Amino acid sequence: MFVTFEGLDGSGKSTQAELLRARLEADGEHVVATREPGGTKLGEQIRDLVLHGDHVTAWAEALLYAASRAHHVEEVIRPALDSGAWVVCDRYVDSSVAYQGVARDLGLERVLDLNLTAVGGLLPDRTFLLLLDPAGVSGRVGGERDRLEREDDGFYVRADAGYRELAGRFPERIVTLDATRPPEELAKEVYGALR
Repeated sequence: MFVTFEGLDGSGKSTQAELLRARLEADGEHVVATREPGGTKLGEQIRDLVLHGDHVTAWAEALLYAASRAHHVEEVIRPALDSGAWVVCDRYVDSSVAYQGVARDLGLERVLDLNLTAVGGLLPDRTFLLLLDPAGVSGRVGGERDRLEREDDGFYVRADAGYRELAGRFPERIVTLDATRPPEELAKEVYGALR
């Protein structure tokens, strides 16, 4: 299966992806755990450029993420799925739709279409969307903040609205979870939904 974790910064996506990877491996499954942007050498270079570089315009940002994702799918995700592995990914297409399509006002449909083209239509079998109050994002992100983590509350309110719209549009794929619940409790729910 191809499983993704989505949500605002600080929602616990990385924690849940890691907990699921560990649980599946304990069950004897072959798991490829990856992240976006990133997952390949090129993807990590794009990640560094977009998150830690100078100003990037909205469309350039969307196109860089899509380029990283196209490469990631062809080099890592499709080969892993073709070999029978589980793929657990921290962020994927939905992030670009919420962040660039809605929060940056490029258009949900336009950014979704761009990304579906980039990935050859590959969508996850299941997406877990960790929801939390957008007003709480700044308090949940520690350490040095990247370009997106420095955005204002309005940006996160719009991104949250984008995620919620996607959840309404794709209820068969997207499972919403309350990100304020204890991580172990959420991990049990995630595992149960997949088994």
